[in-house]
Amino acid sequence: MNLQSDDFELFGLPRQFAQERSAIDARWKELQREAHPDRFAAQGAAAQRVAMQWSVRINEAYQRLKEPLRRAAYLCELHGAPIRAEDNTAMPAQFLMQQMEWREALEEASSAAALDALDDEVASARSASLRQCQLLIDEQQDYAGASRQVRALMFIARFADDIERRRDQQGQ
Repeated sequence: MNLQSDDFELFGLPRQFAQERSAIDARWKELQREAHPDRFAAQGAAAQRVAMQWSVRINEAYQRLKEPLRRAAYLCELHGAPIRAEDNTAMPAQFLMQQMEWREALEEASSAAALDALDDEVASARSASLRQCQLLIDEQQDYAGASRQVRALMFIARFADDIERRRDQQGQ
């Protein structure tokens, strides 16, 4: 293992968006077993520190690879198309209109059924965006386009969180 390897190399996975979560989970468990600091107890404190570094690196990679949004962002960055979410919030007008409609629907939602319907619509949009990410990354190698799609997914994820907060406020 090499600490400088990218997450895909570290996990022995193809550098693509489409991944089986079960394969990521299984490989994470294998790597953690290999690098667990307790396995190096007889080799002294220095070996245990190195094992701890490996364990941290494996966990960081696992967090990026297991979540589709983070995996897409990571792939974009690996291919020179950083997300820059903090300073690039430009989105297509149609997407912004959709966001405004969802915000209005959320403000007006006064029942569990209304929140469920909005949540279903947002989940559908998320699924469509994830499929678009896979197309842009794995098939078209359009990392700039995928970067824009990732920013849209980030908006969608935040809005889904807002729906959950609203449910909590309504005691549902």
